[in-house]
Amino acid sequence: MNERLAELSAAGVAVWLDDLSRRRLTTVGLDRLRREFQVVGVTSNPTIFAKALSESDDYAEQVHDLALGGVGAETAARLVTCYDVRWACDVMRPAFDASEGVDGRVSIEVDPRLAYDTERTCAEARQLWWLVDRPNLFVKIPATRAGLPAITATLAAGISVNVTLTFGLDRYDEVMDAFLTGMEQARANGHDLSAIGSVASFFVSRVDTEVDQRLDKIGTDSAQRLRGRAAVANARLAYQRYERVFAGDRWRELAAAGAHPQRPLWASTSTKNPAYRDVMYVEELVAPGVVNTMPEQTIHAFADHGGVRGDTVTGRYEDARRVLDELATLGIDYDDVVDTLEREGVEKFTASWTELLRTVDDALRGDSGR
Repeated sequence: MNERLAELSAAGVAVWLDDLSRRRLTTVGLDRLRREFQVVGVTSNPTIFAKALSESDDYAEQVHDLALGGVGAETAARLVTCYDVRWACDVMRPAFDASEGVDGRVSIEVDPRLAYDTERTCAEARQLWWLVDRPNLFVKIPATRAGLPAITATLAAGISVNVTLTFGLDRYDEVMDAFLTGMEQARANGHDLSAIGSVASFFVSRVDTEVDQRLDKIGTDSAQRLRGRAAVANARLAYQRYERVFAGDRWRELAAAGAHPQRPLWASTSTKNPAYRDVMYVEELVAPGVVNTMPEQTIHAFADHGGVRGDTVTGRYEDARRVLDELATLGIDYDDVVDTLEREGVEKFTASWTELLRTVDDALRGDSGR
């Protein structure tokens, strides 16, 4: 067991892997990360699956069988990805049982083309829940305006939700409200609240990427001093809001009924700028009760040279607010930044889903033509 990662876990950070592929499952690589590197959860997205299918022949046999059955690309893509996620859920089941349902979760995303369609998002969330059929599944729903009521309705149906593509603080408030409302409705519907889980994925590095580009255009010394500071400040202020909401009366009533809190999940935590410390978004966002989902490279980097300096979030809210205020003074429009990131996030996942469908369709055509 890696000592650095064990220390990170002891500080309250659940380590999740931001990657999934058939190769990880067939080579027991995922199970090794669980046993030796403190990994207690897995996230996936269309980009991850598109990469896995395009770079590996591990799916050839399943795709061949689907081609013989005359299955179309969309259905085949769902069957292939759900197979991987179901398998990963089984691998992570020991972590799920040991944490009494808090960790050991594996996430699968609704079709990103539905990000602005509430009703169809709800329908797909239910379908994914049925297809995977594992209690430690998270269905990922984007925190778009249309996604918020879908989050509530899905939780109300007793389905666990990973809220993805959260960038802005005000939207995060709405995400937490959607969670509380969904859990209140789930209680009214007679569901066991202790069996329903949720995390809110607050994206990190993409904020710095966008803000740094805008700071570079300004080009002043004061602008350069703020490079690489927006993302951590934004995440810290999100945690402040999390503390406030989950100390309130609405939450206390749900907790008394057995509910688990919707934990903040730091997503996109690999540094995109090579000038930044490669574990910056792990070391600077240590706080009780959070999740940090990392690509394997970041997990190994932290295992090698990461450091835990205690809680690096609470008590730093004033400095975080000052960073955002200074950015505003320079003309960086915060609302425009987070709106841009949400829109681009949906567009990127949609493009990856389209690429995934194209890859599956090509494979099906190749097999059917044998």
